[in-house]
Amino acid sequence: MHRSSVFFIIGFLISTTNGFYSSNDDVIELDPSNFDRLVMQSSDLWIVEFYAPWCGHCQNLVPEWKRVATALKGIVKIGAVDADTHKSLGQQYGISGFPTIKIFGSNKRSPTNYQGGRTADAIVEQALNQLRTIVNERLGKRTGGGSSGSGSGSGNEGKDTIELTDSNFDSTVIDSEDMWLVEFMAPWCGHCKNLAPEWARAAIELKGKVKLGVVDATVHTQLAQRYGIQGFPTIKFFPSGRKDGQAEEYDGGRTSSDIVVWALDKFQANVPAPDVLEITNQAVLDDNCAEKQLCIISFLPNILDCQSTCRNEHLSMLKNFAENYKRNRWGWLWVEAFRQQKLEDAVGIGGFGYPAQVAINTRKGKYAVLKGAFSQTGISSFLKELSAGRLTSPLVPLNGVAEGKLPTIIDSEPWDGQDGKLDFVEDIDLSDVNLDDDDDDDDSNKRKKVDL
Repeated sequence: MHRSSVFFIIGFLISTTNGFYSSNDDVIELDPSNFDRLVMQSSDLWIVEFYAPWCGHCQNLVPEWKRVATALKGIVKIGAVDADTHKSLGQQYGISGFPTIKIFGSNKRSPTNYQGGRTADAIVEQALNQLRTIVNERLGKRTGGGSSGSGSGSGNEGKDTIELTDSNFDSTVIDSEDMWLVEFMAPWCGHCKNLAPEWARAAIELKGKVKLGVVDATVHTQLAQRYGIQGFPTIKFFPSGRKDGQAEEYDGGRTSSDIVVWALDKFQANVPAPDVLEITNQAVLDDNCAEKQLCIISFLPNILDCQSTCRNEHLSMLKNFAENYKRNRWGWLWVEAFRQQKLEDAVGIGGFGYPAQVAINTRKGKYAVLKGAFSQTGISSFLKELSAGRLTSPLVPLNGVAEGKLPTIIDSEPWDGQDGKLDFVEDIDLSDVNLDDDDDDDDSNKRKKVDL
C-alpha cells in the first residue's frame, strides 16, 4: 500500500471519530467550507446544533438529535457544527455555551435561538411550528402569536419569546427545568398589542435566566381553560425545576422593566443551590467550570488525615456557601488531595497546605487562591472579594494548560462516605532472622569477593 494511501486512511479515520455524527447519520455535518452553500444559500428550514466534543450536555443530546434528523428527513434540514474545532463559525453566531441550537428560517441572516426542551419530541414540535410559520408567510398570512419564537401577536417583534400551543406546552414548559413567564393573549386585544414590545424587550433582558412564552388563547383553548383564563392579557409564572402543572399569577407592572424586576426576584429566590460535586472525571470538571463564570474548587485532605466526620464538616460548610452564593451561578467542586496531580499543578497547589481552595475563570484561563484560612471566616472573605470583583491579588494564569482549556482529569472512584483505613500489613516473625553482625560482615566480604 502506498504511503499516501496510508495517510489518507489515517486522516479519514481521525476525521470520522472526532465528531459526534458520521455520514451514516441523517445529521448533516457543517463547517466553514460548506455552511454558506448548504445553509445560507438554501431555501430550506435549517436547525443547527453548535456543540463541543468535551461537553457532557452535548453528548447527552446526540441520540435525540439523531432521532430528530431521521424524523424530519426530507422536511427540515438538521445540521451540526463542532464549534470547538470550527471556532470561526461559533464566533460568527455568538456561541458562548454548548450546546446552542440555532433556527435558520426564512431570514437566514437573523437565526433565532431554540429554547425548548432537549427531547426529540420537543425539538420536532418546534421545527414543525417554524415550518408552518414559513408556509404562512409565503401565503401572506399571519399567525395569531406572530412567528414561532416571537410573541404577543406583534409580528416579528420579540425573537426571544416562544410561541406555545396546546400540543407543545407540556414538553416545552412543564417538562423543562427552566423558569417561565407565559402570557395568554388574544390577537384583537388592545392591551395585548400594547404589551407586545414590552414583552419582547423583557425576553431579551431575561435571556438565560427566565423564559418568556406566548399563548394565543383564542386558538389554544384547552390551555386557556386549564389555567382559567378569563381576560387578556393574563400572565402566569411557572417556577424552575420539577413542575406539577400549577402556576402562580403574575402581579407586576406592564413595562419591560417591571417584568424584568419581578422575574429576577423570582429567579433569585427560586434558583436551587448548586451541588458541591466531587471531581471524578473530566466531564465533571468541564461541565461545572467551562460554562460558568467561575468555579470554586476545594482540595480536601486525604481521608486518613481527615476522616468522614471531618470531611463532612468541610462539605457541609461548602454547601452552605453554595446556597448563599447561588445567585452567582458558579460551579462548586471538591477533590481529595493528591488525587488529581495535573489539576493541583495547574493552580500551584501540591504537597502541603490542605485543605485549600481556588477559583478558576476558564474563559480567561486564570485562577485565584484562597490566601486566608480554610474556615467560615476565611472562605467568606475570599468569596466576597470574588463576587465583588475586587481581589486583593490579581488572577494568575493556569500553569501548563492551553488557552481556553482545563487540566486533564484522571477517572477515579467517588468517595464512599466512609472513614479511611490503613492497608493491613501482616506481622513478620523475626525469630528466624539472623541479626548477627559478624555474619553480616562475612556475607558482605563474600559478596565483595564475588563482585571482584
